[in-house]
Amino acid sequence: MAASPVLARRLLLRQLGTGAGVFGTFLLPGAAAAVAATHPAPRYPGNGRRPLWYPPDEGPRSARRQPLPLVMLDPGHGGRDPGAIGVSGTYEKLIALEAAYELRRLLEATGRYRVAMTRARDVFIPLEQRVAIAQEHGASLFVSMHADALSHDRAVRGASVYTFAAHASDAQTARIAASENAADRFAGRAWHGAAPQVARILASLMRRETRVDSAHLAGRLVHSLGTEVPMLTNPERHAGFVVLQSAEIPSVLVEMGFMSNPADEAALRRPAHRAKVALAMRDAVDGYFAAAGHMMAG
Repeated sequence: MAASPVLARRLLLRQLGTGAGVFGTFLLPGAAAAVAATHPAPRYPGNGRRPLWYPPDEGPRSARRQPLPLVMLDPGHGGRDPGAIGVSGTYEKLIALEAAYELRRLLEATGRYRVAMTRARDVFIPLEQRVAIAQEHGASLFVSMHADALSHDRAVRGASVYTFAAHASDAQTARIAASENAADRFAGRAWHGAAPQVARILASLMRRETRVDSAHLAGRLVHSLGTEVPMLTNPERHAGFVVLQSAEIPSVLVEMGFMSNPADEAALRRPAHRAKVALAMRDAVDGYFAAAGHMMAG
């Protein structure tokens, strides 16, 4: 049997005070290349054919000024993984992608950031590869965007924000994390068994500063979203989400609502509502970087 293509990923696990770093090399299947070759890009009204992923605009090579911070947006699910399916049949993967495009537009319009996306069309990207993309491009923030479902309770609705922790803050969050982490069941045999080991390595090396910065961003997102959209009870939560386990990059996962709730699903289908969510998220990112700049200046 022919061997599957494999890519060697050299990931920065920990930055040392001397300027040196601790690196780990992981063998990852070349899933993105295979997907690009076998899954043609779908047509989107007004957008034409979207690329496999949205890379950062690095600007002219001759530029000597400090590059703008890179915000990595991660639209959840994709391709053969639809994510949550709403009560009227809406796919989470498409809602997440459209919301990410709107947030990308708003962030770029400020002129303060470079913005990249782990996927820019309807393709499947394994969870660990999403983290690898952010690490390889030196992202300053990682924002994963979702809209989950609770099959046992359609009354639950509202947005919420999650950061990484070894243990979930509550039973409902544990169920949501398990659902999101199960996305790699669509990845095929090559990924089975590899992701948990890599996730444990990254989680064990996560720096205190990364956790603190993730919590600061989560707090700003909860405050900003709460002024615009309905929020889940106790909306700032934590659990062991695989995509939040970067050792170096402050990372959050935003559930924009519940596809299992008819009101949330109907709202997320409306571009005007997604624009409202994206605007609130942009304001939170602005506030995060403004505070970070003030602290560094002080």
